[in-house]
Amino acid sequence: MSATTPCVLVVDDETQIRKFLDIGLRAEGYEVLLAANAAEGLALAATRDPDLVILDIGLPDREGHEVLAELRQWSQVPVLMLSVRDTEKEKVKALDAGANDYMTKPFGIQELMARLRALMRNRVVGTEAPPRYDDGHLQIDLGLREVFLDGVQLALTRKEYAVLAMLVRHAGRVVSQQQLLREIWGGTHVQDTHYLRIVLGKLRQKLRDDPAAPRWLKTEPGVGYRFLPGG
Repeated sequence: MSATTPCVLVVDDETQIRKFLDIGLRAEGYEVLLAANAAEGLALAATRDPDLVILDIGLPDREGHEVLAELRQWSQVPVLMLSVRDTEKEKVKALDAGANDYMTKPFGIQELMARLRALMRNRVVGTEAPPRYDDGHLQIDLGLREVFLDGVQLALTRKEYAVLAMLVRHAGRVVSQQQLLREIWGGTHVQDTHYLRIVLGKLRQKLRDDPAAPRWLKTEPGVGYRFLPGG
């Protein structure tokens, strides 16, 4: 792998999907590794150290969830899960197991590329929370626990700040409702999604962020939320 060319490992048993992604990713400047099953995918991940992994859930030799669990034992490489299964349960299961994002088939290549770019940006800055976020309108200082919108400091409650901070730390990635509830409210509240809806509603009001055309806080229906860096 080149020191400057990002490498994407595609693990999918559908020949047409592999071919489609190979062409599309190479056209965008990525180096591409292809695997048709779980065994090949894990071997390539271990020996080639890709920058990103696109992983199908329905593989012939093992479930993609099992592959992800094994991969997470020794690697934190960003993983985008692909599947024809579009249920909330499948998406949450993948995200809670350590997937960074989830897309259902069929999918658009431009949306896929945008999600990969977001995952790459997150990888570049590392897994530690950035000390500051500033896009010229929204400024968030995670060290000082301060949030400004167009130069005016926002008065956020502890829960509102905690939700915003967790989403910013995972900028560009989907954070599931259960992850947010477990981290902020505790393990006994993972089903209390109404808490989260109330806090997100108030947070959006203070950020003047329209949920129908989000600038920063995007809802992934039935799954969770995503912070959109760049404003």
